[in-house]
Amino acid sequence: MTETVIETIVPPSDAFPYEIRSFPVHVEGGAVPAEVADWVQAAAFGFHDGVLDDEALLKMAASEQEDGRMLWGTYAESAPAGSWHPGRPVATYGSHRSTINTGAGRLLDAHLITAVTVRATHRRRGLLRRMITEDLVRARRSGRPMAALTASEATIYGRFGFGAATFTRRIEVDTSPKFALHAAPAGTVEVAEAGVLLDLAPQVFEAFHSRTLGSVGRQDAYRHRVSGSWSYEKPEGDKAVRAALHYDADGTVDGYVSYKFAGWERSPQTLKVIDLIAASDDGYLGLWQYLASVDLVDRVTYDVAPEQDPLPWAMRDARGYKVTGRDDVLWLRVLDPVTALEGRHYEGDGTLAISVRDQLGIADGTYRIEAAGGKAQVERLAGGSAADVDLDVSALGSLYLGSARASDLAAAGRIRGTRDSVEALDRLFSTSRQPFCSTHF
Repeated sequence: MTETVIETIVPPSDAFPYEIRSFPVHVEGGAVPAEVADWVQAAAFGFHDGVLDDEALLKMAASEQEDGRMLWGTYAESAPAGSWHPGRPVATYGSHRSTINTGAGRLLDAHLITAVTVRATHRRRGLLRRMITEDLVRARRSGRPMAALTASEATIYGRFGFGAATFTRRIEVDTSPKFALHAAPAGTVEVAEAGVLLDLAPQVFEAFHSRTLGSVGRQDAYRHRVSGSWSYEKPEGDKAVRAALHYDADGTVDGYVSYKFAGWERSPQTLKVIDLIAASDDGYLGLWQYLASVDLVDRVTYDVAPEQDPLPWAMRDARGYKVTGRDDVLWLRVLDPVTALEGRHYEGDGTLAISVRDQLGIADGTYRIEAAGGKAQVERLAGGSAADVDLDVSALGSLYLGSARASDLAAAGRIRGTRDSVEALDRLFSTSRQPFCSTHF
């Protein structure tokens, strides 16, 4: 087995008596290195997951190796007798590369952050701040224009420059006999063994990803979970998972749904959608029509429905579509404003200078944006140059995909500028569709 290369990011000192190390997930010869196993167990503890046995560790590590996952850990120099040994990190942090759809099929390189935990016994010691600051600076130096994460807690990441950029709905759909659509979607739906999604789901998702503003490329674990090969709790099979496929007029699969029956004790009887991905509007509505046709079921729940959802408009009785909650999903953090702003599609034209404030000093500066014909040229201006609007880098993250309006952020005190300048910023960043990210990481 090849030895894992471990890099010391921050050595211990009197001011910071911890060591921060980084290493890639690596599996070879059917074994997981001790440092990887210890990291995974520490992260599982932070998210209240159970202890993973050797088989589960191997499956997870192999999957994360496919993603090119890098692990960061903060380690105490010693531990009292009887407690976890010092080789198990007191804080965890992971990252990998992927892409974000920034409009009109444009895919921007992104630095995705995941599995952030700090052990309860070591909180309030600056461990997360040290790790995330070091990592963001390194990501910027490596040429990555944007960082992204999905947050378990909404109050943590704004201070590091992240802004909530996409949102989803939790919905309940009444699929009793009164359910009907105004028009029958084109194509057909057929039931399939859930296991086919192990290979098919990534193909369908890529087509969806290329057409969906705000979509993020998926990690390898998704195909295992939506196919029932893994449950969402651990890498063990879930035989309750069912699947159906949507075929277009040419017989090509352009959508799938993965779902489970919620149990006879639930009233009304309910199907829970695990994942619903469609690369066409007909595929999306066709899969919903299938779900509504399943016997002995009167309700379907879906926890990551798009905010701009055609389903209630397609239903003859839109009152059967109930929104039960709203969640933020994708949080964005601009690292390189020039590359990030040039990597976005623009539906509006215009020229505007923005001043970006960044407490970490990564994206600070004033930038002139000249947008025309869907693209923009962005120039960093000399220090002291006048700007039309002033905003924090976290506000820029929320504005970036068009989910937030500049006028709302200005009313909230997060953008400063004249009314005309804020309206010009609104026109520049507005999108005809709300961004949608169905991927958590």
